Amino acid sequence: MSSDTIASAERELYLTLLNLAKHHPKAFEWLTLLPEWLGAIKDKTNYAHAPEYQAIINKLPKLSAKNVALDSDNLNIEVSFTQAQFKQTEALLQKLAPWRKGPFLIGSDEKQIFIDTEWRSDLKWQRVAAHLSNLDNRRILDVGGGSGYHGWRMAGLGAKTVIIIDPSCLFYHQFMAIRHFIGDFDDFRTHYIPVPLEALPTQSQLFDTVFSMGVLYHRASPFEHLQQLKGQLVKGGELVLETLVVDGDATTVLVPSERYAQMNNVYFLPSIAALTLWLKKAGFTEVRCVDVAVTCFEEQRQTDWMTYHSLQDFLDPNDVSKTIEGYPAPKRATFIAKK
Repeated sequence: MSSDTIASAERELYLTLLNLAKHHPKAFEWLTLLPEWLGAIKDKTNYAHAPEYQAIINKLPKLSAKNVALDSDNLNIEVSFTQAQFKQTEALLQKLAPWRKGPFLIGSDEKQIFIDTEWRSDLKWQRVAAHLSNLDNRRILDVGGGSGYHGWRMAGLGAKTVIIIDPSCLFYHQFMAIRHFIGDFDDFRTHYIPVPLEALPTQSQLFDTVFSMGVLYHRASPFEHLQQLKGQLVKGGELVLETLVVDGDATTVLVPSERYAQMNNVYFLPSIAALTLWLKKAGFTEVRCVDVAVTCFEEQRQTDWMTYHSLQDFLDPNDVSKTIEGYPAPKRATFIAKK
């Protein structure tokens, strides 16, 4: 990787969009907005920690990966650390905590850094990946992609281009830390734009597959979110939607009064039948629910890399089938639909 990981990654993103725009003029709108998007995430008036995070990335040792297993559950990046580099890297990556989505394994032999994230995102990926259309050679948009774990896994399944979007300054820099060690091992197929979905040009129709996992319940206007997702898809493209659900019929929707599982930005938790209806009403076809899973302590928990409250603290200590507020405990469903 070059001496400036972030500048190198951003240059590759620019070139990817420029190449895309040759055949899909809508991508020129993205290119026009790109300087503003990438400038905003570095502005400390927007994000007080931005200069500190950038400094952490710049201090990471310059090493070339011997191998990268994007198809492994731990997302294994094989590099050879000296003892000093190993200690330095572990300390720097810890400064980017809390690490929410992963896990990542960086190093080789006895000098391996295991970033044990709050979420075992590999478990979700196993549930989702089994039902996907072939991702080989596809252009993919990963909405609310966090630090990029699932985006890297998409590249591991052969995607031509993966663009992860998420407005978090911390997640952006966590992605860049992983990119630093992966270098060009994925041929720069995996990119990150630090914006929310609503910042993108509407009706871009640039992507064969769009993922929205763990986002819908944070949206005050769920139908608007579904329309925005649809606008990014090519005709015949595939939507992969994963969200919190509740039991019930097509009229059942939970609207938490204040917090849900200690989250204060949860708006709508539909039943599977209700969300099926929403997707059809939004214009999607071939709608199917392919997986339902109650979130367990193996999948979401406190670790050395995420020391704040986690699932165990969000559930009723006397009845784990309920949240601490008395609502049904988190249950997540994955839907696949076509545009």
